Amino acid sequence: MPPRPRPPRRPPRAVVYRRRLIALSVLAAGFLIAWFAIGSVHGGGGHATPATTSVLPPRPFKVVFPEGFTRDQMAGRVDAVARIAERERGKRPRLSRRKYLAATRVARREAGFGARVLPLEGFLFPATYDFTIRTTSSQLVAAQLAAFRHNWEKLNLGYARSKSLTPYDVLTIASMIERETLSPDERGLVTAVIYNRLHARMPLGIDATLRYGLHIPPTESIRASQLESNNPYNTRKLPGLPPTPIANPGLASLQAAAHPRHVDYLYFVRKPDKKHHFFTASFDAFERYKASHGYP
Repeated sequence: MPPRPRPPRRPPRAVVYRRRLIALSVLAAGFLIAWFAIGSVHGGGGHATPATTSVLPPRPFKVVFPEGFTRDQMAGRVDAVARIAERERGKRPRLSRRKYLAATRVARREAGFGARVLPLEGFLFPATYDFTIRTTSSQLVAAQLAAFRHNWEKLNLGYARSKSLTPYDVLTIASMIERETLSPDERGLVTAVIYNRLHARMPLGIDATLRYGLHIPPTESIRASQLESNNPYNTRKLPGLPPTPIANPGLASLQAAAHPRHVDYLYFVRKPDKKHHFFTASFDAFERYKASHGYP
């Protein structure tokens, strides 16, 4: 009989496992390739879709209101930056001088200032604000009022109340300090003069209030006829505080208005450097200083 053929030798078990693993890897790779291909066509599959570049919104513009600006000066600044924005973007912003004046013209009640309806002069906090083409004047004013409330909460009005001054009195005094002082270290001294003169029932004699009431530019001298005016802002002639703030003060002047220096000064006059003041409690010393420097 011819010899019977031997049965084929079975490969070792380790080889079988290795071959199966390779086959599974090939199948898995094929599946992933097909899945990614489908994703790239239909917009699914996360990483397979081309990355899209997000368009960032245009950088906002900034409007800067310096401390001591009046409402009218702020309207002028709004107009200036709106023109710049229009030139740069080719679109007219919603902000404008006319709309800002309209948004700030309406008096309103402010929390902590009693039931009176008050004009917004003094409450328009001076700071730097962002705006876009779409920002409205009402939105800008709302941001200023919010900034005012945030800063006003930092004040301690205990001393001012002990002198029978209301929150609105303090705000008015702060506006006067802002317009009268150029040197920060004199804020508390000017406040002291105001407090002392109010206590003595003397006219305050602050020219900045008369300039505000009669719209006298700082580059013009105040005439004798203007000094005799019965304008309610004429603190050279009329006793007490002016009827409203004369500017929009920053935090430093607000704090100074609530915390005067404890000195007995009643008079001050600007020194020749146009920045600092000479302070004194003596009328004779005040007059001698003015005469020696050629002041009327």
